[in-house]
Amino acid sequence: MKLKKVLPILFIVMFLVMVGFGIIIPVLPFYAEELGASPAELGLLMAVYSLMQFIFAPMWGRISDRIGRKPVILIGIFGLSVSFFMMALSSQLWMLFAARIIGGALSAANMPTVMAYVADITTENDRGKGMGIIGAATGLGFIFGPAIGGMFTNINLDAPFYIAGTVAFLTMLLVLFVLKESIHVSANKAAAQKKGSWKNVFQGPLATLYILQFFITVSLAALEATFAYFAAARAGLDAVTLGYIFMIMGLASAAVQGSMGVLTKKFGEVRIIQVGIIVSALGFALILFIQDFITAAIFLSIFGAGNGVIRPSVSSLLTKKSKAGYGMVTGSLSSFDSLGRIIGPVVGGFLYSVFIGLPYIFGILLSVFVFVLFQVSLNRTRLGEGHP
Repeated sequence: MKLKKVLPILFIVMFLVMVGFGIIIPVLPFYAEELGASPAELGLLMAVYSLMQFIFAPMWGRISDRIGRKPVILIGIFGLSVSFFMMALSSQLWMLFAARIIGGALSAANMPTVMAYVADITTENDRGKGMGIIGAATGLGFIFGPAIGGMFTNINLDAPFYIAGTVAFLTMLLVLFVLKESIHVSANKAAAQKKGSWKNVFQGPLATLYILQFFITVSLAALEATFAYFAAARAGLDAVTLGYIFMIMGLASAAVQGSMGVLTKKFGEVRIIQVGIIVSALGFALILFIQDFITAAIFLSIFGAGNGVIRPSVSSLLTKKSKAGYGMVTGSLSSFDSLGRIIGPVVGGFLYSVFIGLPYIFGILLSVFVFVLFQVSLNRTRLGEGHP
């Protein structure tokens, strides 16, 4: 299985999956309100998806270690498609909740299994490149999805859901007919079947990487939940302008992730994680001083570039060092990511209510904490061994 042929396919798959996911973001709050959702119920509607991802991602990762990556990816994308069509046909609020629960539980298979697929087909030298490409595809899909959804919202509120369902279904057909199974080429298959215990997932220094990813996601989610209010208060920026700013940030993050192959071979994952945390902290600090569109775009892009390289590097390092199956490892990482996305907006909202700059000061402090935690782990273990 040639890496140059498979990675573009995986890039397209994750890009389309995230486009479909992103299409519904601009319309979901209005759609839920039409069905009688209160602000609190809307918050629950958003949180329940991440909760399902938190619960089910490790399960799907473990299943993919046993039965193969392709069938699990197909289940995940099919579940996403079904949930979109269910949302389009919802006439009561409980139906919308049911769709989000089903979509979250089944689509939890997508990210960890695709990352496990990358680990299957890459050598350790190319692992960072592969993870970076998946990260870039995810980021770009998340940029274009909401933009497409916003355009089709003008037709009617149902349209984005039907379009997202169709995009997901076509992506499933692409996987079915074009993507080949990867686990038979992975020397990790035997380890997955013999050592597929949770002890091997969280043993020793590797636990630090899961904790690191959790806190990084908490700080990111806190920023995402509050930045619109902060930018409006400090710089008078409106929703349209903020959309452009987040697009620029996403492109900066995707560009850096797309360069992960070169960066990893030159510096190694450990050093990239260290620099990523420092740049993220710098980005948080700069955000406190935004004055207009240009400063907001530049400072958020700096943050996005630093934050963007951490997840691919953590994924790469975990799959290299763990004794458990790749699916269990990436599934557990996705679970910690989802937990961070549940807690982050709550923490960010609370801190913002105390002082509007507090979520970003919190981000700086959290970055310092995870940097120190990571350094202590490196000093006590051989986690960084084998890297320049």
